[in-house]
Amino acid sequence: MIPKNPDAQHTQFLKKQYMSRRELLQRVTAAGVFLPPLFQRGWGRRGRRAPRIVDPAQIPQYKYRVLSIDHFATLQKEFDSARRNEDLGRNQAYRNQIAPLGFTIPKDFPGAKSIVVMAAYAKNMYANFHHDGKSYRVMIPFQYYEEDLTSDKLSDIVRKKIIGNDARRIVDVSDSVPLKLLAARSGLGQYARNSLIFVDGMGSFNLLYAFLTDHPFKEDHWTELRILDECNHCHACERTCPTNCISRWSYSVNIDKCLTIYNENSGDFPNWILGSMHHALMGCMKCKSPCPVNEGIAELSGDMEDVLEEETLKILKGTPDDVLLKSLQRKLRRFRAVQNKDQFPVLKRNLGALIRI
Repeated sequence: MIPKNPDAQHTQFLKKQYMSRRELLQRVTAAGVFLPPLFQRGWGRRGRRAPRIVDPAQIPQYKYRVLSIDHFATLQKEFDSARRNEDLGRNQAYRNQIAPLGFTIPKDFPGAKSIVVMAAYAKNMYANFHHDGKSYRVMIPFQYYEEDLTSDKLSDIVRKKIIGNDARRIVDVSDSVPLKLLAARSGLGQYARNSLIFVDGMGSFNLLYAFLTDHPFKEDHWTELRILDECNHCHACERTCPTNCISRWSYSVNIDKCLTIYNENSGDFPNWILGSMHHALMGCMKCKSPCPVNEGIAELSGDMEDVLEEETLKILKGTPDDVLLKSLQRKLRRFRAVQNKDQFPVLKRNLGALIRI
């Protein structure tokens, strides 16, 4: 619900730099992000109104912006500055994930002229896991399953609809660039208090992609970094975060306390992560649902095929075979932790935490 009549007497400007994290694109968990050096904080009074209803047909399937690669040097400086910010925490898994990212032109593509930044709408899915005569409805957040609008399809859209020239070269660099910073600098999206990127019409339910091309666009959407206006008088995400990793007083996320970084990676959960904090097969959606900008969008979801009792038992025992992996890859739409036996322990641990065994 969008707060009304914020009290301007409690609003002030602070100057500080913050970095945040990038969404997993089924390949790399995090990407560096950079928050504006100037931001606002404040408090407001929450009003009451009817919930917003969103027609799924009105949600754009994708949006894009373009930037010249002439901005890469500036983007690299901003990313390096953000990466040095120790306020974010020192989780090594996170640091390892953002270490290879940057703004460099591939050696085999010296003719690159522009980068197309895209956001594709995606929704959460649910799958029923059957165990011991009971059915457990489990959320699979949109970052972790294969969407219909894949990288290949988006690349084709760039070539045929955005550029309109089949002869142009298109290279997907989504795995190697800090996507959130790129999206924010191109004006495709805006940062929020929870460090996520919000795209008009999609909210934070978006997957980010980037494509280098040798096409020299006439337009260049370079823009100043911006924070959602709603964040100036709203603390919904901070109040909802199960691990208190979102700051009340600044626009930063402490990665050391973020549930997502722990359930995306292998190993035992720290004992400060309580069983009640788990609510998705991977990742964390707690800060997205109460956001007023996501109202009506967060409620949209879909269903995957049921996971049978014998399959659930094999998962919980940690005994995957090729038949099980193939079945789960189809049912869970290539969910990250069912790609091979090496990743399978993450699925066993996460599902066990959800159904409390």
